Amino acid sequence: MLASRIRAQRAYRGSFALDFLGSLLVGLTEFAEVWVVFHNVDVLGGLDFHAILLLFGLSNLAFSLADMVVGHVDTLPTYVRAGTLDAFYLRPQPVLAQLMTSELQLRRLARTGVAVVSLVAGLAYNDISWGLDTVLLLVVAIGCGAAIFAGLFVCAASLQFFLINGAEFTNAFTYGGSYAASQPTSIFPGPLKLVFGYLVPVAFTAYLPTLAILDLPGPAGLPGWLAWCTPLAALWVWAVALTMWRWGTRHYQGGGG
Repeated sequence: MLASRIRAQRAYRGSFALDFLGSLLVGLTEFAEVWVVFHNVDVLGGLDFHAILLLFGLSNLAFSLADMVVGHVDTLPTYVRAGTLDAFYLRPQPVLAQLMTSELQLRRLARTGVAVVSLVAGLAYNDISWGLDTVLLLVVAIGCGAAIFAGLFVCAASLQFFLINGAEFTNAFTYGGSYAASQPTSIFPGPLKLVFGYLVPVAFTAYLPTLAILDLPGPAGLPGWLAWCTPLAALWVWAVALTMWRWGTRHYQGGGG
């Protein structure tokens, strides 16, 4: 199914090129925001521009991977309103798996490319004490960071069984979480540190790994060594996501048509 969708996207090369360019501009615009901030300040939240390159690269790489693979589950309200979600229940596959494989947007690789360039630059410009633990932490941060964002997408989709037209509300936790992850968590007031550190743990996707890789102290309540707990944060998000998904699918009574 995924292979056929990839071939379909590549069949219309002009449209694919425009979509790819649009996604690239989104990634470059987000990076431009960071550059503008550091054109006016030298340090933000205890991190200089080189450290922010690493933070931006990690957060955007994790989010873009999750967005490419799972992000389209936010189309669930369209299926619910049209009543076509009922067909998913008739197929011998889990509904969530069908939604996840219903689409694969290759254009989102453009945003991934911007993130990779930023990450490589951050690793090159910062004074990093390389070792096996550093490489392992990078792999854990990227893999588990993508898992955290993917879990947030599933949480957002689960709420659509009840909200139907609440996409803007749930975007505050998905795309809003992505924006929060690309900022130093230390700049937020105390309550938001707890929210982004533990409740919606986007701090584990990039900020805490950046602190650990650069051997920097973290703010109160978010020490750098917590970066090694990123897999636990991913498990927490997915435990909530699957519980909410099961709750939502049991609540769904059909399209009524």
